[in-house]
Amino acid sequence: MPEKRINVGIIGPGNIGTDLMYKILKYSRYMNLKMIVGIYATSDGLKIADKLGVQNSSDGIDALLEDKSIKIAFDATTASAHFKNAKLLKEAGIRAIDLTPAAIGPYVCPVVDIAAHVDAPNINLMTCGAQATVPIVAAIGSVTKVSYAEIVATISSKSAGPGTRQNIDEFTQTTARALEKVGKAEKGKAIIILNPAEPPILMRNTIYTAVKEQKKDEIIAAVNKMVEKVKEYVSGYRLRVPPIFDDEKVTTMVEVEGAGEYLPKYAGNLDIETSAALAVGDLIARRMLGKEA
Repeated sequence: MPEKRINVGIIGPGNIGTDLMYKILKYSRYMNLKMIVGIYATSDGLKIADKLGVQNSSDGIDALLEDKSIKIAFDATTASAHFKNAKLLKEAGIRAIDLTPAAIGPYVCPVVDIAAHVDAPNINLMTCGAQATVPIVAAIGSVTKVSYAEIVATISSKSAGPGTRQNIDEFTQTTARALEKVGKAEKGKAIIILNPAEPPILMRNTIYTAVKEQKKDEIIAAVNKMVEKVKEYVSGYRLRVPPIFDDEKVTTMVEVEGAGEYLPKYAGNLDIETSAALAVGDLIARRMLGKEA
């Protein structure tokens, strides 16, 4: 491991922010988690940070901005909050990695387009549904033109906290745009279903694509290769249903099981977002260290 690391902070000690805290502390090779901030002193996430020895504050983003050593901030709040936070982070010269559906910066999926946006001041990690499905649409699109992509993300209602529920509209809009912008489908549509089943279900994503040419063997190979790439940073990502071909339609399904660092394993929808954040953050931090060397 390199001796020098880039100091980073997390804004928002909810489920996503707390899970990301665990991941950075346990797995990051290039980041040092300097601080996590929220706005409620009684937050479970801040209490956990105390136990883990991570500096924390209930003074919100102001506390993070006071620490001039922080170079990267992960925003795990809400879309509406990020609109305000993004401006403050930019003014402070802090790189923002946005885990909300605010969609201010370029849409980024680690295995599809991070190389094009690694130096962007504000990176948007789209949504959990997009992180799970855009790679598959992009894989199919690498073989044949995708004229339409529709995804149905089904998650356990228990894994949908206040932030997720507050951002349902932003989720569907951002995911649909991500299918187009990153997945390169001509038209995209997204649907999210909160399933109250007991025991809680794992995150499942059904992906429908309309293609110009049914190059079956090539599509299957591209999808399988992409699944293995995603599994490099999301261990619980797997192909639930391999490509099914019906005239111009290709249907497939992926499932995401959480790593169980902080959140339950059924919360794969949150795990894939924090796993993507860790992967992108480490890449940016490594690049920063290289520039400084």
